[in-house]
Amino acid sequence: MSNSTLEQYCSHLFELFQPVGALENGGVTRLGYSDVEDEMHRIFQSEARALGLSIQVDEAGNCFASNTEGDAYLIGSHLDSVVEGGRYDGVAGVIAGLLTARLAREEGVKLPLRIAAWRCEESSRFGCATIGSGLVTGHLNGADIAGLKDKEGRSVQEVFQAKGFSLHPARIQHVKQYLELHIEQGKVLESKQLTAGIVTGIVAPHRWMVRIEGMAEHSGATPMDLREDALAAASELILAIEDIGRREEDSVATVGIIHNEPNVMNVIPGVTEIGVDLRSLKQEHLEHMDELLEEAMKRISEERHVTITRTLRSKGTPVQLDKTVEDGLMAAAEKLGIPAQYMPSGAGHDAMEFPDLCPTGMVFIPCEKGISHNRLEKASLADVCKGAEVLYTYLKGEEKC
Repeated sequence: MSNSTLEQYCSHLFELFQPVGALENGGVTRLGYSDVEDEMHRIFQSEARALGLSIQVDEAGNCFASNTEGDAYLIGSHLDSVVEGGRYDGVAGVIAGLLTARLAREEGVKLPLRIAAWRCEESSRFGCATIGSGLVTGHLNGADIAGLKDKEGRSVQEVFQAKGFSLHPARIQHVKQYLELHIEQGKVLESKQLTAGIVTGIVAPHRWMVRIEGMAEHSGATPMDLREDALAAASELILAIEDIGRREEDSVATVGIIHNEPNVMNVIPGVTEIGVDLRSLKQEHLEHMDELLEEAMKRISEERHVTITRTLRSKGTPVQLDKTVEDGLMAAAEKLGIPAQYMPSGAGHDAMEFPDLCPTGMVFIPCEKGISHNRLEKASLADVCKGAEVLYTYLKGEEKC
């Protein structure tokens, strides 16, 4: 199958998906378990049937397109998006699965494949990520998320009941290996002029809400040396958190949320809350960053005469992918003449749900300027095709073994 033909097919698939959930500013909103996500899955099913694949929908609403009823290589990603997100995050991986299936069909290669379109990978609707894949791998307990609500006040349980899905689905079976293609969502590949990244592991976040309580007083009548300024203390803590991320190897630290009270011009801030996201590929680094955060909170609290407390929002565990799969994907890239490197993933993906179930691997492709979760998100269709060729070449080699 020629490169131009593969790219034309890839373009055709993107054109079908792109109008769904489209916004005037050029982005898309496709929230998990919404009618918009349903439409994305309908298109996926239609195109998979056109390839001669059979369709199955599991109890959690995840959709699969298969060329076999037995054990298969599972290639998957998601079709939902963040609010005002981009058109390539997740979708590129599902399309790569369809491209792999078409390559096998066109070349007459008997490759047991199952393409997955996962539900609700993003946390944008219910504040919980990888719901579809997490439920069917057993890593997510339906009872724990049943009461989570979206901005309209609808709970996960209500939505599942309305759509006929179950929060306690059967565990996924018949998976030989799990593979996922995804845009990098960062700048590394583009900066190094590489076409593929072979993912070695997926970082985990520890997320905290930190509350700083000072005293709200008149901004003109309170001398500087008598203030208990919650926002000033928060600003010092934010810089300390940034330093924690710089100091800890293979780690990052971010403050992405600030709530300030009373948030008026002529009152010293009395209460400030910040959301802290600590991520690392190693568990010991995460635990050390937790300790450093606590030390910084204690120091700033004493120096600025404010009260600082923290509440844990979520605590993940870093995931290592399969070294044999990684090396096989790298060998496939080298065979195709595609420049690649090994690299960790700083973002979470459905792939992180599979390593204790089966050998798991991921391939990254570049995204323009590293922009993702943004209407400006863009990836080259040629790179999507090259990534799919890496998957296909690797799997052909696996079947010969």
